Amino acid sequence: MTIEVAEHAGFCFGVGQALEKAEHILSTRGGGEKRIYTCGLLIHNKLVTDELQERGLSVIRGPEEAEEGSVVIVRAHGEPKRFYEKAEERHLEIVDATCPYVKRIQKLASEACEKGRQVVIVGDRTHPEVIGISGWTGDSAAVAASGEEAEQIAGDHLTVVAQTTITEAMFEEVISILRRNKTDVEVFHTICSATEERQKSCADLALRSDLMVVIGGKNSSNSKKLYELSKKNCENTHFVEILSDLPLKEVAKCNKIGIAAGASTPERIIKEVIAAMSEAITENKDLQEQVEEGGMEALMDEIEKSLRLPGRGEIVTGEIIQVSKDYIVVNLGCKKDGIIPIEELSLEGDQELADLYKPGDEIQAKVVKTADGDGSILLSKKKLQVNEHWDEINAALDNKEVVNAKVVKEVKGGVIAVYKEVSGFIPMSQLSDHYVEKADEFIGKVLPVKVSRVDQKRNKAVFSHKAYLNEEKQKKIAEIWDNLHVGDVVEGTVMRFTDYGAFVDIGGLDGLLHISEISWGKLKHPQEALEIGQKINVKILSMNAEKGKISLGLKQNQPEPWSIIDDKYQVGQVIKGRVVQIKDYGAFVELEPGLDGLVHISEVAYKRVTNIADEISVGQEVDAKILEIDRDRKRISLSIKETLDNSIYRDEDASEEYADEAAYDESPAADEAAETAAEE
Repeated sequence: MTIEVAEHAGFCFGVGQALEKAEHILSTRGGGEKRIYTCGLLIHNKLVTDELQERGLSVIRGPEEAEEGSVVIVRAHGEPKRFYEKAEERHLEIVDATCPYVKRIQKLASEACEKGRQVVIVGDRTHPEVIGISGWTGDSAAVAASGEEAEQIAGDHLTVVAQTTITEAMFEEVISILRRNKTDVEVFHTICSATEERQKSCADLALRSDLMVVIGGKNSSNSKKLYELSKKNCENTHFVEILSDLPLKEVAKCNKIGIAAGASTPERIIKEVIAAMSEAITENKDLQEQVEEGGMEALMDEIEKSLRLPGRGEIVTGEIIQVSKDYIVVNLGCKKDGIIPIEELSLEGDQELADLYKPGDEIQAKVVKTADGDGSILLSKKKLQVNEHWDEINAALDNKEVVNAKVVKEVKGGVIAVYKEVSGFIPMSQLSDHYVEKADEFIGKVLPVKVSRVDQKRNKAVFSHKAYLNEEKQKKIAEIWDNLHVGDVVEGTVMRFTDYGAFVDIGGLDGLLHISEISWGKLKHPQEALEIGQKINVKILSMNAEKGKISLGLKQNQPEPWSIIDDKYQVGQVIKGRVVQIKDYGAFVELEPGLDGLVHISEVAYKRVTNIADEISVGQEVDAKILEIDRDRKRISLSIKETLDNSIYRDEDASEEYADEAAYDESPAADEAAETAAEE
C-alpha cells in the first residue's frame, strides 16, 4: 500500500502571499484603533478563514461597509478599479495582496480597453477574479466559459485573457471558436503555470491510483477543477474539505492512494488527512498483515520527507517553472514552490529576468525564509553567491587586483560601494586623487577600486578608488616617459602659471615651460603670452627621469629673429614697432619678439629733444626707419624723425632765424649768441 501526494499540492504563491500579509497585519496591528477587514473571503478555505476571523479579521462585501480610516486587505483574487476609487473616498488604508499574476491580467485588460478593443475573459463570470478583471474594463468585458458562450461574443477586435485557475481545455475551446469567427484576435495565455502544473500532476496521479482524495474548500474554483480532472481518470475520487468528509473505510481497502490539494489548502490539512488515512489502514487487520514490519513507519517517513520544507540557510536545487517580470518560481520537489524575487537575483544594466532564466532551467539558491506552516519559501540567488564574492574580494586583496564597485549611498566619512553582494566602505579621502568635499557626484557610479582591507567575519571591506587612480597614473607616466625623447615636439595644455614660467600637461605628465623659453622676446609674466587651458605645441628640451622633471620650450618652434633678419629687414625700410623701453639717451622699439631697435634721442624729432618721455611713451606704436643693421653686435639703429614731414620744422626754423637777425641788428652780443646757438 502506498500514499502519494501530487506535486504542487497546497498553497500557491498568490494565496501564500495574501495569507502572509494578513497574518502580518493581524500580528502587528490587531486589536488597535483601526479595524481590519477583507472584502470577501481572503482564501477559499473555511478552516483558515475561521481562524483569521477569530484573530480579528472581519469579512465585508464592499468598501462602503468598512468604517472610514480602517484597514482593508485586498485578497489574492483582486478587486475592480471602482473598489480602489471607493476606498480612497472613504480614506481606507489598503493592503493590496492581489496575486501578481492577476494584477498582470488586470493591466492587460485595462490597456486593451483603452485602445478600443473588446476584452474577452475566459472563465467563470461569477468568480471574484473574473469580476475584478472585468472591473478594469468598465465592466465592458465579455466572459466565456465554453464554446457556446464564445459563439455569442460580438465585436471585431478582441483581446482574450484567461482566469488564472481555468483548465487548458476550456481556454483552447474558447480560443478556437473566436479565431474561427473573428479576424483580429489577440490572445494572452494567462492561466497560472502553477495551476497548469497542479492540474497536470493531479490528472497523472489519478491515472495510477485506486482512490483519489482532492482536498480543498467547497467554494474553491481550482479545487473543483482538480476534482473534475481526477474523476475523469479515477472514478473512485472524493472531495474533502474537512476530515469528516474522508471515506476512511474505502481508503483502508485500497493499495494505491493519491492525494491532490487546491491552491487554498493549508499544508497542515494535507498532513492531517494523510495521518487519518494511515491510522485507518493500520487498524485494518487484513491490511496490517500485508504490511511488512516497519513498512508503515517507512511509508510515513517517506510522506513526511515529501512534505518537509527546507530549512533557513539550506542550499537547494530546483527547476524553474515560471519566470515573471518580478520573480522566479522554482519547483523544489516538496509541497511548496520556492520564490526568488528580482531583488534576490543579480542583474546588470537593462537586463530582465527573462533574458537570463527560462522555465525548465535548473537553478540553485539559498533558503532565506521558510516555515512549517503556510508561509512561502523565500529563496535568494544573491546570498548563495555572496560567499563566492567574498572569495573574489580576498583574492583581489592578495593579488592587488582591481574590482568594480557601485557607489550606493553616502555615509559619515565616506560612501558605501557594492561589489556584487559584498558591501565595502570607501573613505572620502580615497574617493579621488583630489580633494572631495561632497560625494554626490559619485552616487550611482561604478568605480574601479583596490581592496585595502577585508574583515569577512564582520562582513566589512575597505576599498580605495584613489589607489587605483594613482596606480593608473603611474602606469601612464611610465608609458609617457618611455615614448618621449629630447627634441620631440608634442601637444600640451597650459595648466597653471608661476612667476618663473608655466606648467604644461603633455598627456598626463607636467613639464615646466620656463618664462625664458616661451618667447624670443622678453616677458615679465607667462600670462602675457599664454592662457590657462590653451593648447600649444612644445619642444622637449631636457628630461630627468630620476627627478621626474621635463623642461619644455615654446619659442624653439619659431626661428630665432636674428637668424633670418636679412629675409625680413633692410636699411632704409620703414617699419611699425612698439616702444618697450625709454632711456635718457633714446628709446627701444620692438620690431617683433626678440628683435629690438634703438631710436637715439637725436632721431626722435627734428627739433631739440631734452626729455624723450615728452615725445613718446612705453607701449606706443610708432613708425621708424632702419638706419643701420649691425649683425655682429646684433644692434639695429632706428629713426622716427626720418618718417616725419620736416617742412613744418623748416618754417619754424626760418621764423626763428628772422627773429635772431633782428636781435643781431640790435646788438653785436646777441648776434654772437645766435651763431653759437646755430653751431650747437
